[in-house]
Amino acid sequence: MRDEELLTTIVLIMKTFSIKPADVQKKWYVINAEGLVLGRLASFIAKRLRGKHLPTFTPHVDCGDNIIVINADKIVLTGNKLDDKKFYWHTGHPGGIKERTVSQIINGRFPERVITKAVERMISRGPLARKIMTNLKVYKGTEHPHAAQSPELLDFASMNTKNKR
Repeated sequence: MRDEELLTTIVLIMKTFSIKPADVQKKWYVINAEGLVLGRLASFIAKRLRGKHLPTFTPHVDCGDNIIVINADKIVLTGNKLDDKKFYWHTGHPGGIKERTVSQIINGRFPERVITKAVERMISRGPLARKIMTNLKVYKGTEHPHAAQSPELLDFASMNTKNKR
């Protein structure tokens, strides 16, 4: 009799936990991108947006946090990526492939697109990814309109010496 109770207890403990969308509690974080390396920052943000840092991670639920990135125009790329890395797009017309270097984008009108694209390419494609990407807000200056959410400052630069150049 005692062994059956123990076995029942073990079976109850080993059940797989799956969080429901109503039970998700999202936090807001601010990351200052000034002097941070793009790839390291993008992988960190992708993991936080997806919710993989949480013990309650569920693959089919948006359980990640909301991330606000400021100073996107002061991001750093290592090596010669500033001039060698290119972003391509097609106009839809024959021979209409276009390209821009990362330095042209960062010095241009929308430097926040570099961070957004890097994070977007680190998250798997699909409807859930499109929903998750709405939780990322990127701004080129220090001002953002999300003060009402009282976001916490996340000091990514101090987590590893390689994060900041």
